[in-house]
Amino acid sequence: MDTAGRGALIANTLRLPCRASRVVSVSGDEDVARAIDVARRERLPIRALGDGSNVVLPPSLRALVLRVADEAVSVLDDSPTQITLRVGAGKNWHALVEETLRRGWYGLENLALIPGRVGAAPVQNIGAYGRELRDFTVAVHPRPAPPPPPHGRAAVHGSDLRTARCRSVSARQCEFAYRDSVFKRRLRDRVLIRAVDLRLSKTPDPHLAYPALRERLKSGPYPETPRGVFDAVVAQRRQRLPDPARRPNAGSFFKNPVLAAALVERLARRFPDLPSFAQREASAKLPAAWLIERCGLRGERQGQALVSATHALVVENAGGATQADVLALAERVQARVYAAFGVQLVREPRVMAADAGDL
Repeated sequence: MDTAGRGALIANTLRLPCRASRVVSVSGDEDVARAIDVARRERLPIRALGDGSNVVLPPSLRALVLRVADEAVSVLDDSPTQITLRVGAGKNWHALVEETLRRGWYGLENLALIPGRVGAAPVQNIGAYGRELRDFTVAVHPRPAPPPPPHGRAAVHGSDLRTARCRSVSARQCEFAYRDSVFKRRLRDRVLIRAVDLRLSKTPDPHLAYPALRERLKSGPYPETPRGVFDAVVAQRRQRLPDPARRPNAGSFFKNPVLAAALVERLARRFPDLPSFAQREASAKLPAAWLIERCGLRGERQGQALVSATHALVVENAGGATQADVLALAERVQARVYAAFGVQLVREPRVMAADAGDL
């Protein structure tokens, strides 16, 4: 167990300055148990964070922050048509997508260039361009090498952060949904994800249903192959989304609202150019970026936080922004969109309070 000690800075892609009570890197079961003992002794809540790509942090965080160090990728099952991998939670997500594509293991290419680490992916059920993590997840595990689950079954396993014991959660109990999972709700801060099992295809089968991806493939030198999809997605994201390394941000700041189809039809009568995407159960998804742009909010600023000029769904740190700046700007955006459309935007990143609770 490696520890950065007291008052350690927490990395986050919005680059908000934040110091935690402790930051601890863990690799094995004993590390997790010791970290829990330290937190209990010092009466600190435990929070798991990787690159901090989907959080809005306060200046100080009274918590023991856990990071999983394991970046290993191992093969659990290998057949002529499929391969099942176990990936350490500390592995960079985009690096994993590149590696699997290079080795002829297909499926993740639509999810290229999503920031963060593998351990955070099930929490958010990350998704882009018509694909989500749940399309590939076999299991999430507490330790590097438990026995693989039977073919076709899925379970999620984690280290319970109260007892250090291992616990399992079935795929159904994961409750994967749009940008959501049980790890954001009932099991929030209860389970430390240590590794993720992914089942990928050895047969190229590009997923091209997403309209913006189809347009990018048509407009550029991108063949309809997994490599072509990967290159098109990377180009699209680099063109439309600010790079957190150069312009700090937490990615999409608001979820795309999913509304009853009847309500969307009424809105479409008022706004004929309103884009929408049909969903299950007589509902439709609206692009939050379109709603924000229609309100003229690109470039809107609060202190050193601003709505990105590149993509209206992104809030950037222009240099020296605070959590208060970011939240005040988000509230202004929400109020303007609600006044114009009667649609309540919901924040996507987790917003932490100084006591490690949620705001």
